[in-house]
Amino acid sequence: MDSEVPEDRGQLARRTVLVAGGVAVTAVGVAGALSVSASAQENAPHPHPPKATASGEACYTLTSELVEGPYYIDADKIRRDVTEDQEGIPLTLDLKVIDADTCRPLRNAAVDIWHCNATGVYSGYEAGSGGGGGPAPTGTPTGTPTGTPTGGPPPGGGGGHQAPTDADRFLRGTWHTDRHGQVTFKTVFPGWYQGRCVHIHVKVHVDGEWTDAGYEGGHTCFTGQLFFDEKSVLASAALEPYASNTTTRTTLTEDGIYPQNGHEGGLLYLKYDRRHIGRGVRGRLTLGVVPAETNDGEGGGGPGGPSASASASPSASAS
Repeated sequence: MDSEVPEDRGQLARRTVLVAGGVAVTAVGVAGALSVSASAQENAPHPHPPKATASGEACYTLTSELVEGPYYIDADKIRRDVTEDQEGIPLTLDLKVIDADTCRPLRNAAVDIWHCNATGVYSGYEAGSGGGGGPAPTGTPTGTPTGTPTGGPPPGGGGGHQAPTDADRFLRGTWHTDRHGQVTFKTVFPGWYQGRCVHIHVKVHVDGEWTDAGYEGGHTCFTGQLFFDEKSVLASAALEPYASNTTTRTTLTEDGIYPQNGHEGGLLYLKYDRRHIGRGVRGRLTLGVVPAETNDGEGGGGPGGPSASASASPSASAS
């Protein structure tokens, strides 16, 4: 297996906390000395020094609250496997949610994920997504995309929620964190569409209640997006159905939503066989949130994210 950890760029975002989820900390020796394995990003000087917990876990208060985008459907499917009938490279997504102030895991938080399929289409919005408004693209992409996207705000990026146009709900799901603050989703590697790099949307809800109907009440304390490094995206683009997506792809460095700050901004740690990415990819990240805050991502904007909203998230329900 091959771990892909790209070099970080840019400055830290302003607000909500995203923990550098790839730090592996192991207690060694009688005195409990710590051995830390980290990327160059985590070894670099930091304006927010790490806080050591009783367990020895390193915790960083590093933030990237990002916009919700227009294609969110509130907790419509309570499930961990969101794949349905969608073709693509299997993706196992491991997320851990912790309290940024205490570094303690958040138990029973509701985590939403949603993303487009391999050809850039969002379920619920098939008439309006997929290359920025047209049908799912076909054909074979050529070369590495260059230049800067032009035109208005890209789909899935800015604020302004849109009502669903159809009943499909593939590649969407909500599930609860366990006592370790962890949740795992089964999905497929996302594709791309006009004006955006490859990404997954994510929300964390707290203070609600799990009932027979799903997750009800509470508020949204984190809204962000998860990103994929260029090596993995280029590897996926060589396989079907991704190879049938002729939409000009926006790279990670060209994207107007990704804050260009590495794992702090949502860049996933990925593991896969470089020679056989089609066998599957595993992505992971730890999200540090401020449970008392409301950050619903509806305020629009780009890197650095929207301002906190005073409104609570609507109740979640199963269907």
